[in-house]
Amino acid sequence: MNDKKINSIEVTNVTKIYHSGASSTKALKNANLTIYDNEFFTLLGPSGCGKTTLLRLIAGFEDITEGTIKLFNEEIVTLPPNKRPINTVFQHYALFPHLNVFENVAFGLRRLNKENNLIEKRTMEVLDLIQMQEYATRKPNQLSGGQQQRVALARALAPEPKVLLLDEPLSALDLKLRQAMRVELKTLQRETGITFVFVTHDQEEALTMSDRIAVINEGEIQQIGKPEEIYESPNNKFVANFIGEANLLSAVCNSLGENGTCKLNTGHELRLSIPSHIQKGDELTIFIRPERIKISKSSADESSVSISEFTYLGNAASIQMHANNQVIHASLPIEDVKNFKEGDFVNIQFPKDSAQVIN
Repeated sequence: MNDKKINSIEVTNVTKIYHSGASSTKALKNANLTIYDNEFFTLLGPSGCGKTTLLRLIAGFEDITEGTIKLFNEEIVTLPPNKRPINTVFQHYALFPHLNVFENVAFGLRRLNKENNLIEKRTMEVLDLIQMQEYATRKPNQLSGGQQQRVALARALAPEPKVLLLDEPLSALDLKLRQAMRVELKTLQRETGITFVFVTHDQEEALTMSDRIAVINEGEIQQIGKPEEIYESPNNKFVANFIGEANLLSAVCNSLGENGTCKLNTGHELRLSIPSHIQKGDELTIFIRPERIKISKSSADESSVSISEFTYLGNAASIQMHANNQVIHASLPIEDVKNFKEGDFVNIQFPKDSAQVIN
């Protein structure tokens, strides 16, 4: 069996500069990434980071300043949007209000001059896929937000594009519906086998839906990897802070070697893998997730710290502590800390396999 991955989209050295009068803005800087066929790939980052710009360049809605984009090994930069086998689902659906659900979904097929019997068959197939067949004769204003989103997806899927681009398609939905649609989208992607490129600023969406994620900030790709790689082993401080909560603690390198030691400014010592460019005495930043930290009750002594804030979260508790002017956050199951309160003295344990030196 051949498990070699097929490249769906290749973005190579892509830069996008917007000019306005005498000034210019570099929205995307030398972006490089490969998206595989039948992959759910997410572009994640804060507002204005360049993720939607990259999506629009792939779609052909914007012209590239520098670089190339290939679709299944064919250069597409010079192709207009309607000549690219790509469809886009927008944030606000963009359904045609004067057409019913069936005609909205059939629109792309009619533009491709498909035969009527094929249009009817394919349209009903896609409506069945999104469980909207019974709504075929309704107008968009007779549908809920979630139903409109499904119709927008069906319209984009009907012509069987090779790639589907999704520009923050869930942001207009309420929380419960958004969570339900995440599952539906992932299921839809698996069933259709189409490459999905999904844009979002929501870290939870990205982590729960994606096969791989590209984290973007200020026009530059910071890291590409599987959700667990991005979460557990961030490349830098931005990725660590943007994906979930993170403790970034100051430390000094005490000794070198495969498992050198570093001393946190909290007074704790850790034995970690120290990068080769680090020298003894260098200042370091240690990354550790709040849920990895362990605490135990203690008496007031030199090695203990006190809980400055205890927040009950139902099945968990968020705990804040101060040690040598550093704030440490821990997130623990409520049954482990149900007898703790603000002002209690605790000892902190940093499991070595959960901490790492970060750039």
